[in-house]
Amino acid sequence: MAPDTEEARRARYREIIQSFTLMDDIFMTAVFQNSLPCVDLVLQIILDRPNLHATSIVTQDTLKNLHGHDLRLDIHAFADGQEFNIEIQRAKNGAAPRRARYHSSIMDANALPEGADYARLPESYVIFITETDVLGGGQPLYVIERVIRGGGGRFDDGTHIIYVNASMADMTTPLGRLMHDFRCVRSEEMYYEVLAKQAGAFKKHERGEIRMNAALEKLIEEVSEEKVARARETERLSSIRRMMEKLSVTAEKAMDVLAIPQSEWGRYKAML
Repeated sequence: MAPDTEEARRARYREIIQSFTLMDDIFMTAVFQNSLPCVDLVLQIILDRPNLHATSIVTQDTLKNLHGHDLRLDIHAFADGQEFNIEIQRAKNGAAPRRARYHSSIMDANALPEGADYARLPESYVIFITETDVLGGGQPLYVIERVIRGGGGRFDDGTHIIYVNASMADMTTPLGRLMHDFRCVRSEEMYYEVLAKQAGAFKKHERGEIRMNAALEKLIEEVSEEKVARARETERLSSIRRMMEKLSVTAEKAMDVLAIPQSEWGRYKAML
Protein backbone atom coordinates (compact mmCIF):
# COMPACT_ATOMS: atom_id res chain seq x y z
CA MET A 1 0.00 0.00 0.00
CA ALA A 2 1.35 3.44 -0.95
CA PRO A 3 2.24 5.72 1.98
CA ASP A 4 -0.44 8.23 2.98
CA THR A 5 1.47 11.38 2.09
CA GLU A 6 0.15 14.88 2.73
CA GLU A 7 -0.38 15.30 -1.02
CA ALA A 8 -2.30 12.04 -1.29
CA ARG A 9 -4.45 12.93 1.71
CA ARG A 10 -5.25 16.36 0.27
CA ALA A 11 -6.21 14.78 -3.05
CA ARG A 12 -8.51 12.35 -1.27
CA TYR A 13 -10.10 15.16 0.74
CA ARG A 14 -10.53 17.24 -2.41
CA GLU A 15 -12.43 14.39 -4.05
CA ILE A 16 -14.69 14.06 -1.01
CA ILE A 17 -15.35 17.81 -0.88
CA GLN A 18 -16.29 17.88 -4.57
CA SER A 19 -18.96 15.23 -3.91
CA PHE A 20 -20.60 17.17 -1.08
CA THR A 21 -24.05 18.74 -1.32
CA LEU A 22 -25.92 20.93 1.15
CA MET A 23 -27.58 17.74 2.40
CA ASP A 24 -24.21 16.79 3.91
CA ASP A 25 -24.03 18.17 7.43
CA ILE A 26 -20.34 19.12 7.38
CA PHE A 27 -20.65 21.03 4.08
CA MET A 28 -23.92 22.70 5.01
CA THR A 29 -22.33 23.94 8.24
CA ALA A 30 -19.43 25.50 6.34
CA VAL A 31 -21.66 27.16 3.74
CA PHE A 32 -24.16 28.63 6.23
CA GLN A 33 -21.69 29.64 8.92
CA ASN A 34 -21.83 33.43 9.35
CA SER A 35 -23.95 33.75 6.19
CA LEU A 36 -27.13 35.63 7.02
CA PRO A 37 -28.11 35.90 3.32
CA CYS A 38 -28.10 32.09 2.94
CA VAL A 39 -30.21 31.63 6.07
CA ASP A 40 -32.57 34.41 4.98
CA LEU A 41 -33.10 32.74 1.61
CA VAL A 42 -34.00 29.40 3.18
CA LEU A 43 -36.38 30.89 5.76
CA GLN A 44 -38.02 33.27 3.29
CA ILE A 45 -38.81 30.46 0.84
CA ILE A 46 -39.85 27.74 3.29
CA LEU A 47 -42.00 30.06 5.41
CA ASP A 48 -43.19 32.12 2.41
CA ARG A 49 -42.15 35.32 4.16
CA PRO A 50 -40.07 37.35 1.67
CA ASN A 51 -39.41 40.16 4.15
CA LEU A 52 -38.02 37.94 6.90
CA HIS A 53 -34.40 38.68 7.84
CA ALA A 54 -32.42 36.90 10.55
CA THR A 55 -30.43 39.10 12.92
CA SER A 56 -28.02 36.40 14.11
CA ILE A 57 -27.14 32.76 13.43
CA VAL A 58 -25.11 30.04 15.10
CA THR A 59 -24.20 26.79 13.35
CA GLN A 60 -23.76 23.57 15.33
CA ASP A 61 -25.11 25.30 18.43
CA THR A 62 -25.25 23.13 21.56
CA LEU A 63 -28.20 23.74 23.89
CA LYS A 64 -27.68 22.43 27.41
CA ASN A 65 -30.18 20.26 29.27
CA LEU A 66 -29.14 20.03 32.92
CA HIS A 67 -31.35 17.00 33.53
CA GLY A 68 -30.89 15.03 30.32
CA HIS A 69 -29.74 14.92 26.72
CA ASP A 70 -28.02 18.04 25.33
CA LEU A 71 -29.05 19.15 21.86
CA ARG A 72 -26.89 20.31 18.95
CA LEU A 73 -28.71 22.41 16.36
CA ASP A 74 -27.45 22.48 12.76
CA ILE A 75 -28.56 26.09 12.29
CA HIS A 76 -29.91 28.27 15.10
CA ALA A 77 -31.19 31.65 13.97
CA PHE A 78 -32.99 34.60 15.53
CA ALA A 79 -35.11 37.44 14.16
CA ASP A 80 -37.23 39.98 16.06
CA GLY A 81 -38.67 37.79 18.83
CA GLN A 82 -38.58 34.66 16.70
CA GLU A 83 -36.30 31.63 16.96
CA PHE A 84 -35.49 29.19 14.16
CA ASN A 85 -33.85 25.79 14.01
CA ILE A 86 -33.00 24.35 10.58
CA GLU A 87 -31.96 20.69 10.54
CA ILE A 88 -30.61 18.69 7.61
CA GLN A 89 -31.46 14.99 7.85
CA ARG A 90 -30.53 12.26 5.40
CA ALA A 91 -31.53 9.35 7.68
CA LYS A 92 -35.26 8.81 8.23
CA ASN A 93 -34.87 8.07 11.95
CA GLY A 94 -33.01 11.36 12.40
CA ALA A 95 -36.22 13.30 11.74
CA ALA A 96 -38.70 11.34 13.85
CA PRO A 97 -41.68 13.39 15.11
CA ARG A 98 -40.60 13.02 18.74
CA ARG A 99 -37.19 14.41 17.87
CA ALA A 100 -38.88 17.48 16.42
CA ARG A 101 -40.85 17.76 19.66
CA TYR A 102 -37.63 17.53 21.68
CA HIS A 103 -35.94 20.24 19.61
CA SER A 104 -38.88 22.54 20.21
CA SER A 105 -38.97 21.85 23.96
CA ILE A 106 -35.22 22.37 24.53
CA MET A 107 -35.30 25.60 22.53
CA ASP A 108 -38.11 26.82 24.79
CA ALA A 109 -36.26 25.75 27.95
CA ASN A 110 -33.18 27.70 26.89
CA ALA A 111 -35.11 30.75 25.66
CA LEU A 112 -36.87 31.69 28.88
CA PRO A 113 -34.76 33.17 31.72
CA GLU A 114 -35.50 32.04 35.26
CA GLY A 115 -38.46 33.92 36.69
CA ALA A 116 -39.50 35.39 33.34
CA ASP A 117 -43.13 35.47 32.26
CA TYR A 118 -44.18 32.81 29.74
CA ALA A 119 -45.34 35.57 27.41
CA ARG A 120 -41.65 36.24 26.71
CA LEU A 121 -41.24 32.90 24.96
CA PRO A 122 -40.36 33.61 21.32
CA GLU A 123 -42.29 32.26 18.37
CA SER A 124 -40.32 29.11 17.51
CA TYR A 125 -39.85 27.23 14.25
CA VAL A 126 -38.25 23.79 13.95
CA ILE A 127 -37.57 23.00 10.29
CA PHE A 128 -36.40 19.57 9.13
CA ILE A 129 -35.13 19.37 5.55
CA THR A 130 -35.17 15.65 4.81
CA GLU A 131 -33.67 13.73 1.91
CA THR A 132 -36.72 11.47 1.64
CA ASP A 133 -40.44 11.86 2.28
CA VAL A 134 -40.21 11.05 6.00
CA LEU A 135 -43.90 11.68 6.71
CA GLY A 136 -44.98 9.72 3.64
CA GLY A 137 -47.75 12.00 2.45
CA GLY A 138 -46.33 12.78 -0.98
CA GLN A 139 -46.12 16.49 -0.19
CA PRO A 140 -43.17 18.85 -0.69
CA LEU A 141 -43.93 20.69 2.56
CA TYR A 142 -45.63 19.71 5.82
CA VAL A 143 -46.64 22.34 8.39
CA ILE A 144 -47.45 20.91 11.82
CA GLU A 145 -49.25 23.06 14.38
CA ARG A 146 -51.42 22.28 17.40
CA VAL A 147 -55.17 22.58 16.96
CA ILE A 148 -58.16 22.43 19.29
CA ARG A 149 -60.10 19.33 18.28
CA GLY A 150 -63.79 19.68 17.55
CA GLY A 151 -63.58 22.77 15.40
CA GLY A 152 -62.00 25.04 17.96
CA GLY A 153 -59.28 26.34 15.63
CA ARG A 154 -55.56 26.68 16.33
CA PHE A 155 -54.01 26.33 19.77
CA ASP A 156 -51.77 29.33 19.37
CA ASP A 157 -48.79 28.47 21.59
CA GLY A 158 -46.24 29.94 19.19
CA THR A 159 -44.61 26.64 18.18
CA HIS A 160 -44.28 25.52 14.56
CA ILE A 161 -42.77 22.31 13.18
CA ILE A 162 -42.12 22.06 9.46
CA TYR A 163 -40.86 19.18 7.33
CA VAL A 164 -39.46 19.88 3.86
CA ASN A 165 -39.29 16.90 1.51
CA ALA A 166 -36.12 17.42 -0.54
CA SER A 167 -36.92 14.47 -2.81
CA MET A 168 -39.63 16.58 -4.49
CA ALA A 169 -38.00 19.31 -6.54
CA ASP A 170 -40.56 21.02 -8.77
CA MET A 171 -38.45 23.53 -10.71
CA THR A 172 -41.50 25.73 -11.31
CA THR A 173 -41.66 26.71 -7.62
CA PRO A 174 -39.17 28.58 -5.41
CA LEU A 175 -39.20 25.69 -2.90
CA GLY A 176 -38.55 23.14 -5.63
CA ARG A 177 -35.59 25.14 -6.94
CA LEU A 178 -34.25 25.50 -3.40
CA MET A 179 -34.40 21.74 -2.85
CA HIS A 180 -32.67 21.23 -6.20
CA ASP A 181 -29.85 23.44 -4.93
CA PHE A 182 -29.63 21.49 -1.67
CA ARG A 183 -29.10 18.27 -3.62
CA CYS A 184 -26.81 19.82 -6.24
CA VAL A 185 -23.16 18.73 -6.41
CA ARG A 186 -22.01 21.45 -8.83
CA SER A 187 -22.45 24.99 -7.57
CA GLU A 188 -22.66 26.38 -11.12
CA GLU A 189 -25.86 24.37 -11.62
CA MET A 190 -27.62 25.96 -8.63
CA TYR A 191 -30.53 28.34 -9.16
CA TYR A 192 -29.89 30.68 -6.24
CA GLU A 193 -26.79 32.83 -6.60
CA VAL A 194 -26.22 33.34 -2.89
CA LEU A 195 -26.02 29.57 -2.32
CA ALA A 196 -23.96 28.98 -5.46
CA LYS A 197 -21.42 31.60 -4.44
CA GLN A 198 -21.01 30.20 -0.92
CA ALA A 199 -20.87 26.57 -2.04
CA GLY A 200 -18.43 27.38 -4.83
CA ALA A 201 -16.11 29.13 -2.40
CA PHE A 202 -15.47 25.82 -0.64
CA LYS A 203 -15.12 23.76 -3.80
CA LYS A 204 -13.21 26.04 -6.15
CA HIS A 205 -10.94 28.21 -4.01
CA GLU A 206 -7.89 27.21 -1.98
CA ARG A 207 -8.96 29.17 1.10
CA GLY A 208 -12.28 27.36 1.22
CA GLU A 209 -10.57 24.03 0.58
CA ILE A 210 -8.26 24.60 3.54
CA ARG A 211 -11.26 25.23 5.82
CA MET A 212 -13.02 22.11 4.58
CA ASN A 213 -9.84 20.04 5.03
CA ALA A 214 -9.66 21.21 8.64
CA ALA A 215 -13.33 20.32 9.16
CA LEU A 216 -12.75 16.85 7.71
CA GLU A 217 -9.72 16.32 9.95
CA LYS A 218 -11.78 17.31 12.98
CA LEU A 219 -14.61 14.98 11.97
CA ILE A 220 -12.21 12.06 11.48
CA GLU A 221 -10.71 12.75 14.91
CA GLU A 222 -14.15 12.84 16.54
CA VAL A 223 -15.13 9.55 14.87
CA SER A 224 -11.90 7.94 16.08
CA GLU A 225 -12.58 9.13 19.64
CA GLU A 226 -16.10 7.72 19.44
CA LYS A 227 -14.70 4.34 18.35
CA VAL A 228 -12.33 4.32 21.33
CA ALA A 229 -15.21 5.21 23.67
CA ARG A 230 -17.40 2.44 22.23
CA ALA A 231 -14.57 -0.08 22.59
CA ARG A 232 -14.08 0.92 26.22
CA GLU A 233 -17.82 0.63 26.83
CA THR A 234 -17.89 -2.87 25.31
CA GLU A 235 -14.91 -3.93 27.44
CA ARG A 236 -16.53 -2.61 30.61
CA LEU A 237 -19.79 -4.43 29.88
CA SER A 238 -17.89 -7.65 29.34
CA SER A 239 -16.03 -7.20 32.65
CA ILE A 240 -19.26 -6.49 34.56
CA ARG A 241 -20.91 -9.61 33.13
CA ARG A 242 -17.89 -11.79 33.94
CA MET A 243 -17.74 -10.58 37.55
CA MET A 244 -21.49 -11.09 38.02
CA GLU A 245 -21.23 -14.62 36.63
CA LYS A 246 -17.96 -15.77 38.22
CA LEU A 247 -18.29 -14.04 41.62
CA SER A 248 -22.11 -13.98 41.92
CA VAL A 249 -22.13 -10.27 42.75
CA THR A 250 -24.64 -7.60 41.83
CA ALA A 251 -24.12 -5.29 38.91
CA GLU A 252 -23.61 -2.41 41.35
CA LYS A 253 -20.90 -4.30 43.24
CA ALA A 254 -19.14 -5.23 39.99
CA MET A 255 -19.18 -1.62 38.79
CA ASP A 256 -17.92 -0.42 42.17
CA VAL A 257 -14.98 -2.84 42.02
CA LEU A 258 -14.24 -1.79 38.44
CA ALA A 259 -14.21 1.88 39.56
CA ILE A 260 -16.93 2.86 37.11
CA PRO A 261 -18.35 6.28 38.12
CA GLN A 262 -21.75 5.99 39.79
CA SER A 263 -23.12 8.54 37.34
CA GLU A 264 -22.69 5.89 34.61
CA TRP A 265 -24.19 2.93 36.49
CA GLY A 266 -27.71 3.43 35.16
CA ARG A 267 -26.52 3.44 31.55
CA TYR A 268 -24.53 0.22 31.97
CA LYS A 269 -27.36 -1.52 33.86
CA ALA A 270 -29.72 -0.71 31.00
CA MET A 271 -27.33 -2.46 28.57
CA LEU A 272 -26.84 -5.64 30.62
